[in-house]
This record gives sequence, structure tokens and C-alpha cells, in this order.
Amino acid sequence: MQKQKCNRYIGIYSCIMLCKASLAMDGLRRSVVSRNGPGCSSVAYGASEEIGPFRINRTASGLYLNKFSWNKLANLLFLETPAGVGFSYSNRSSDLLDTGDQRTAEDSLKFLIQWMERFPRYKKRELYLTGESYAGHYVPQLANAIVGYNSKSKNPINLRGFMVGNAVTDNYYDNLGTVTYWWSHAMISDETYRQLVNICDFRRQKESNECESLYYYAMDKEFGNIDQYNIYAPPCNNSDGSRTTRHSMRLPHQPYPMFRQLSGYDPCTEKYAEVYYNRPDVQKALHANTTRIPYKWTACSETLNRNWNDTDSSVLPIYRKLIAAGLRIWVFSGDVDSVVPVTATRYALAQLKLDTDAPWYPWYVKKQVGGWTEVYKGLTFATVRGAGHEVPLLKPRAALQLLKSFLAGQPLPSLK
Repeated sequence: MQKQKCNRYIGIYSCIMLCKASLAMDGLRRSVVSRNGPGCSSVAYGASEEIGPFRINRTASGLYLNKFSWNKLANLLFLETPAGVGFSYSNRSSDLLDTGDQRTAEDSLKFLIQWMERFPRYKKRELYLTGESYAGHYVPQLANAIVGYNSKSKNPINLRGFMVGNAVTDNYYDNLGTVTYWWSHAMISDETYRQLVNICDFRRQKESNECESLYYYAMDKEFGNIDQYNIYAPPCNNSDGSRTTRHSMRLPHQPYPMFRQLSGYDPCTEKYAEVYYNRPDVQKALHANTTRIPYKWTACSETLNRNWNDTDSSVLPIYRKLIAAGLRIWVFSGDVDSVVPVTATRYALAQLKLDTDAPWYPWYVKKQVGGWTEVYKGLTFATVRGAGHEVPLLKPRAALQLLKSFLAGQPLPSLK
């Protein structure tokens, strides 16, 4: 495959991955761009653990087929943004110290425009954006940028909609909903809950020292040794047999470290990715790391996380704009995630005050309740029963049904 020129904030690694993934399903008429959290790799998580065609085996010696891959329904592009994620890079190291929401949206739009110039047969196809976690910012912000571009362009991008899962949406309601989830799921005491609600100002970008101390106390003394991204799954064991306790959340919701071992069928999948993508033969096969980046590949970049310089306090105004523009918008929540939990998303979406088309009902997969859903005018919300922060990792069949219904523009199936 020939090398392509990339936007300066999208590295060679992501371009090669994107081209291979999309070309493999040339007969389909849709494309889905998958995005992950701030400083974290869509290849590490989305492609290698969740919705990609392959998963990495336990020894990181090879791959095996994912029978619930989303490329059964659409061409997939896994986008590594901003510069510094995975093997993506910038020619200016200073760019890694000055990034955020706005630059990420601008550079992602530039990438899409250039990618479609490189592969013009995809220009007229339907485009959908998907993502999870902090992609609750990335995805609607990119959709908004595309809508703005289309209003001025003679060659508009055929964007039809977007879908986000366990998505960071609004600082205040996300944080209120998160603390409420902790309490309602018996993770914290009544007293700690009352103190968090009374002392913390969830609208602030940086909380007071007193509030910070409270939530660290909750994690240290009250949570116990759990996986916060899936509270009912066992954490990944360390090599010495101990288990990792992670302190990865901050209040209010903003870019936070996401170095963690993930729960699902195998809670140690992130470890396999970090071994696999550091193998020289894998990098050579992917035409990755051609610039010889002087550090190991990691699933997330701590440098980017520390230097995230702009973040919207709420993306609800963008939702209102994109609903008015007629985009198809779906939001889903794995209901055992305590990081961006279902209560947070419900609190945030309630502020849109949308009329209901189809009231709350259980939806089904293989005659089992997959979750619950409500269809509003302009937006569909769904929960996924028993899924954590990364829904397709633990509930791949249900996640594939989500995508199928979303692309078809149809409500999730009821038992009837």
C-alpha cells in the first residue's frame, strides 16, 4: 500500500490502519468513524478490544477473529487523535503541550477531507461517527464542524448521524449523576454522599482541595478493590497475584487519566495490546512508527492528558444544534460503569427537554433483555444491561444490535 500524506495531527499509523479497515469492506455503503477518549488510542480499545475485526490473544502472539465486529455492517475507520495518541505524531513536539477540544475537531475534519480526497469512491457514502467516554465531546464537536464545513462547501461530506456511549456530556450533570450512582449502588456511605453533594461545586473546572480529598477518601476507604469501569467484574491481576486499585477519576468530569486494566470477558486486554503494538514485527507490518518515536507505545498518553488546554463544560448546546440540523443521534450507556454512569447521562439528556416518540421499554437480543430505551424527537437513548464503560467488550452481541438499529434508523427491537 502506498503511503499517504496525513494531516499533521494524524500520524502514519492511523492512516494505514484506516485505509486497511475501510478497503476490506468495499461493498458496503456506509462508513463509521470510531473515536476514543482524551489521549487514548482508538486502535488499542475500539479496534483491538471492542468492535474491530480482530482481537489480540492472551500471549500477544497473534490475533483471532471477532465474530461481533462492526465491519459486518459498515466500513470502519479508527481515528487516532490528537497528535501523540498511539503512533500518531506532530512534527512539532510543542503541539503535544497545547491541545484540546477545538484543535482535535479542526484536525479531525481536515483528516476526513483529505482522506476522502485520497479515496474518492467513499465521498458520496453515508458517514456516521461513533465513540465512547470523552468522545462524548469529540464526536458531536466533529459532527458540528462537518455541518459547518458542509454549509460552505461544494463537496459536502455525507454525514448522517452519530452515536456515543457512556459519553462525557455536561460537567454539572455528569458529576451529580456520578456521585448519585456511587451512592445508589452502595459504593459510598450516606455521609460521604451528603458531603460530596454539599461541598463540591460540580460546575467548576477544578474542584476545591476539600472536594478532591472527599472523593479520594471515597475511593481509598469505601470503594474497595473494584474495577470502576465495570463495578461487578473482577479487576486484572498483576503478575505478582495482587490486584490493581486505580485512582483514575476526577471531579468535575474533564479529561482524566485512563491507564487501566479493562473488564469484560478478559479484564487484562489492555496489557495484551501494549505488548502487541510494541513488537517490532507488528510495527513493521503496519508501517507504523516509521519516525522511530523515542518512547514505548501506550494505550493512553499521560502527556496529552496533562496538557489538555480547552474543554467544553457542556456539549448540550451542540446537541440542540445538530438535532435541529436533522442528524440521527443515539446515546447509549452500559449500566455497570461508575466512571461515566447511566445516571449522569440521563441527568444531562433531560436538560434537552425533548418530546417522547416511544416511551421507555425493554429491548431484546436473542429473546433476552439487552437493556432499556426511550425514543425522543431527535434523539434515541438506550441502556445496555450488564455492560461497563466499554459496552462492546462485555456485551458484543448487544452492541452489534445497537449499531444495526442505529444504521437502519429503526427503534431497538421489543419482544413483540
